[in-house]
Amino acid sequence: MKTHQRAHLADRRLHLQEGPIDLVIAAFGGPRAVACAYAAAEDRFEGLLAELVSELRLLRQPLDHQPPSLKGATAQRMARACWAFRSHYITPMAAVAGAVADTILLAMVEASPRLERAYVNNGGDIAVHLTPDNPLDIGVVPSLAKAYPEGFLRLEADSPARGIATSGWRGRSFSLGIADAVTVLARSAAEADAAATIIANAVDVKDAGIIRRPAQELDPDSDLGDLRVTVDVGPLSPEAIAAALKNGLGMARALQAEGLIEGALLALAGEWRSVGGVVAALPSPDPARHGRA
Repeated sequence: MKTHQRAHLADRRLHLQEGPIDLVIAAFGGPRAVACAYAAAEDRFEGLLAELVSELRLLRQPLDHQPPSLKGATAQRMARACWAFRSHYITPMAAVAGAVADTILLAMVEASPRLERAYVNNGGDIAVHLTPDNPLDIGVVPSLAKAYPEGFLRLEADSPARGIATSGWRGRSFSLGIADAVTVLARSAAEADAAATIIANAVDVKDAGIIRRPAQELDPDSDLGDLRVTVDVGPLSPEAIAAALKNGLGMARALQAEGLIEGALLALAGEWRSVGGVVAALPSPDPARHGRA
C-alpha cells in the first residue's frame, strides 16, 4: 500500500508528497522517456521518508571528526554534502531537502537516459538534469517572505552546476543569520543546500533590531538544540545591511575558492550581492524551461 500522495499537474509536471517532503517534478523529452522517468520517480519516492526517519537520530547529530555510520543512500548523501562544513555547527539535516531531490532525479535519469532535461524541486531546493541545447531557466526568489521569483538564471549543460538551493531566516528551516535569501549553485542539490545554510548563517551583524530565540524553544525536535536562531529582523541601517552582506559575501567567496560552490546570490533588505558570475537576470523566461528556487 502506497503511503505517498501523487498528482499530475496541468502543465504535465508530477507532484509527489509525503509528510514534510513535497516534490514538484518536471521531465522533458519523448512521451515514453517522460513516462518512464515519472514512474521511476514515484517508485523511488515510496518509502523514502521512512528510510530517513529510521536514521533520524544520527542525522540530527552535529558532524565532528568522524563520519556518521549511516546506511541509506540519501542519508549518506546528506552527510557527504555537509562534511566539508564540519568546522561549523552543522548536521546532515542541513542537506535533507537537496539530497532527496538528488535521489529522485538520479532514479529518473538512470531509468530514462533519453531525457532531454529534468528537474526535481523540493520546496525550492532543486536537482537538475541537462543535455546540450536544453538549458533550464530557474526563478530566483530574493525574499522567502514573498516566495515569488523576481529574476531568473539560466543553467546550461556545459555548467558544472546541477543543484540550486535557497536559505534564509524566513525559510522552512531555522537560520542563525538574517539573510532574506541566499541562493547557491553547486554540483548537486545536496551540496547547494548545505552551502546555502552556511552562507545564510554568515549574513549577520549585531543589531538591537534582530530577535533570536533558542531553536529548541521553537521546535523541541530541532537539530540546532539551544543555538539561537533568528525569529525577527527589524529595520536595519544601511551600514548594518552592508556589514551583514559583506560577512556573507566573504563566506561565499571562500566556499567558491575551495570549489564547494559554483556561485551564489545574497539578498537582504532589497540589496543584492553575487559571487561567481553565474547569476543572470532573464526578462522573459521560457515557461517550458522554468523552475523556481
